[in-house]
Amino acid sequence: MSNLTPSLERRFTRETGTARLIADLAEPVLEGLGFRLVRVKTSGEGGGTVQVMAERPGDQMTVDDCAVISRELSPVLDAHDPLPGKYNLEISSPGLDRPLVRPSDFETFLGYEAKVELSEAIDGRKRFRGVVDGAEDGEARLIVQLEKGAEAQVIGLPFSMIEEARLVSDKDTLREDLQRSKSH
Repeated sequence: MSNLTPSLERRFTRETGTARLIADLAEPVLEGLGFRLVRVKTSGEGGGTVQVMAERPGDQMTVDDCAVISRELSPVLDAHDPLPGKYNLEISSPGLDRPLVRPSDFETFLGYEAKVELSEAIDGRKRFRGVVDGAEDGEARLIVQLEKGAEAQVIGLPFSMIEEARLVSDKDTLREDLQRSKSH
């Protein structure tokens, strides 16, 4: 899978409630198929939607990959019935504004712009936007400009405090991703 240490591969993002039950069921199924869980979201009541976002480490996800995951995951969810009533299961891959859920994501996406929201404030701030500069000592590193006109600096944000982190999509990123996918 990856030559990174297991601690860098473990998700620091944890769902809550029903989404967590589904994530706990989905993660081993995905890993058994060679995929990684990115995120689970549930929406709606009685006929809602369960969205499972997955990725293939080091490669692009295909529509066929999503179909395989759906075929393998559906019976597991049916057997455990974590969401009462009918629901639609959607399998997707991360998009341009993909969530960053593992320390290794902060290594994979070095140089990309990201937004990070913390569960509690550090020096009066909960939201940070900057350039991904890796992961080190239990922290996501970002190059940020803390004050308008100030020089950019590297800051560390503890993974334990990250509520949400995601890449920021822009035209340049889109162009790079399209060129990268065409070269594969």
